[in-house]
Amino acid sequence: MAIKTTESGTTLRNRLARSIVLAIRTLMQQGSPDEKSLDMAAYIVLALEKINETIDAAVLAWEKRDYWVKADQFRQEWSWIEGSHARLKAAVLAQNWVEIATEAISVGQRFSKVKIAEKNRIGEPWVGAWNALKQSAK
Repeated sequence: MAIKTTESGTTLRNRLARSIVLAIRTLMQQGSPDEKSLDMAAYIVLALEKINETIDAAVLAWEKRDYWVKADQFRQEWSWIEGSHARLKAAVLAQNWVEIATEAISVGQRFSKVKIAEKNRIGEPWVGAWNALKQSAK
């Protein structure tokens, strides 16, 4: 039995964008990389992957209704995500912190309009993400 999500693609993208921004902020505040840093970087990779999946689903739905222009605009708006995901994933798996920082800043700039309240309820969604990323890379 498959579990269905009740969240729309837009809601999921917004939630993931806020958690990515929080992970990037927290990551950039750390002095030197550690296990928690790996979790945060890996979480960003996994969240970008999930966002990319919602984009494909939205585009397919619009194309079925013959909203070709809207689908193309949306695809173009999010076209950066695949490249960023691939570069960041490679950097995280290699634990290349210079490349991770560079790509995280780039992703952060893409989400510059995302606002997070000081007392947010996001928590730490990145806990255990490093192990999940290593498992998915096998």
